[in-house]
Amino acid sequence: MNRSKIFGIAAILAAGLATTACSSIREPRGYIVDSLLLGTVQPGIDNQRSVEDTLGRPTFTSQYGEPTWYYVSSTTGRKPFVRPSIREHQVLAVKFDAAGNVVSADRSGIEKVVYLSPDGDETPTLGRERGFLEDLFGNIGTVGQPGLGGQGGPGR
Repeated sequence: MNRSKIFGIAAILAAGLATTACSSIREPRGYIVDSLLLGTVQPGIDNQRSVEDTLGRPTFTSQYGEPTWYYVSSTTGRKPFVRPSIREHQVLAVKFDAAGNVVSADRSGIEKVVYLSPDGDETPTLGRERGFLEDLFGNIGTVGQPGLGGQGGPGR
């Protein structure tokens, strides 16, 4: 083989590697949705035990109000060195009455996802602002040395 053929093959291989390295990686997260099983949960017929037997344990449950089980499923896509983004999102909310019977089973999608953007990179707290020197020298004199009877010594 001559050098031009070797160089051509190497260039084709390098281009192929470059294009595969930039492809998006799909990652399923949370509950893996099975549409056939989701359709079997019926209000008035099922109860908590039958729902758990059919769908498994929920992703999380409600803490207040009427008992609700949530099955959350997301599929994210990310390119190398980039933060993942949500491509698909589904939530199944199964509500129960006081006796544990299914009242409703509602599905929602990515249209109900709320994106929050924090305001700045600091968390506001109550109290006064301390400067660098106050942080550095703030404890001088507040802790007494052993045997000298300082204000904050042990046993005082």
